Amino acid sequence: MWIAPVVISAISAVLAIAIAIIDGFVNNYGEVTISINEGQKKLTVKGGSPLLSTLSSKGIYVPSACGGKGSCGACKVKVLSDIGPHLPTELPYMSPEEIKNNIRLSCQVKLKSDIQIRLPEELFSVRQLNGLVEGLKEVTYDIKELTVRLAKNTTVDFKAGQYMQLVIPPYGDIKESAQRAYSISSKPSEKEKLEFLIRLVPNGIATTYVHRVLKEKQSMSVVGPFGDFYVRETDADMFCVAGGSGMAPIRSILLDMYEKKIRHRAIWYFFGARSRRDLFYLEELKQLEAQWPCFHFVPALSEPLPDDRWEGETGLITQVLDSYMKSEADPTKSREGYLCGSPGMIGACVKVMMANGIPEEKIYYDKFA
Repeated sequence: MWIAPVVISAISAVLAIAIAIIDGFVNNYGEVTISINEGQKKLTVKGGSPLLSTLSSKGIYVPSACGGKGSCGACKVKVLSDIGPHLPTELPYMSPEEIKNNIRLSCQVKLKSDIQIRLPEELFSVRQLNGLVEGLKEVTYDIKELTVRLAKNTTVDFKAGQYMQLVIPPYGDIKESAQRAYSISSKPSEKEKLEFLIRLVPNGIATTYVHRVLKEKQSMSVVGPFGDFYVRETDADMFCVAGGSGMAPIRSILLDMYEKKIRHRAIWYFFGARSRRDLFYLEELKQLEAQWPCFHFVPALSEPLPDDRWEGETGLITQVLDSYMKSEADPTKSREGYLCGSPGMIGACVKVMMANGIPEEKIYYDKFA
């Protein structure tokens, strides 16, 4: 009975070797040229790899919240040359207009021949920065605050609300380096360090590494900054909503505005959680509220436990948001929305905000991948 499995295993091994050899010959694309922004920059690279990782290897970092898995749709680039039709893996992230304009996901574009692309100029200032883990502490049972102190004489400039990509080295069964996007939770004036809030996600490459493997004093590299989630300079009242690690960009924004002595616009921050154990930074935010008259902090629990002894707002955060927008906020002032969280939460909050007078184009959000 043991002969058949052995024969099958041997045949499988031979086939695997044959496929590898054939792939080496058939898919040997040689050198290809990447022409960027009408030839302003040209790269000669070995073909066969995705455009995203190839650009990264040359120090050009296109944002990618999922690290190149094709699950976030963030790594879009405009391709000026003909590289064939969109792949099925790209289409879910493309609007009809983007398809018409040949916008592609760089993680799904395999370099088989010379290619012409267009990139935003700001990407050329994105850098990989090295540092050490200065702090790693639990703020809830499933969220850790990660502090990275950058290397000596290294600083970073970013807008409050933007994000960096953490570089995760191989560990355990993870054989290749990976990158994952996390919003910066510290304020921009602290240029020598960066803080992040990392929520543990089952089987998450980055979150498992941070929660189970990473230790203080270890080296850590980050890439960025990226993102267009930041405060618009207007006089509109701000309605901010977050939950869980979505606290990160909102916290950065609030600390930055307080430090800059912004006093001319009302700021409402609604933070939703299930029970008391999901809340954090309460003392910091309550103190900020006491010192900053234009700032209002409203935490709410959707499923408070008896032991929580919760006396604050209860219910879904959308319900609390709707109630305050109708009864507490100034109806005569213009309004803007700032959201960070899951796609479902953001979608629900957008509907509430639009129903309460905020135009869709004035609602800005950072959606989890």
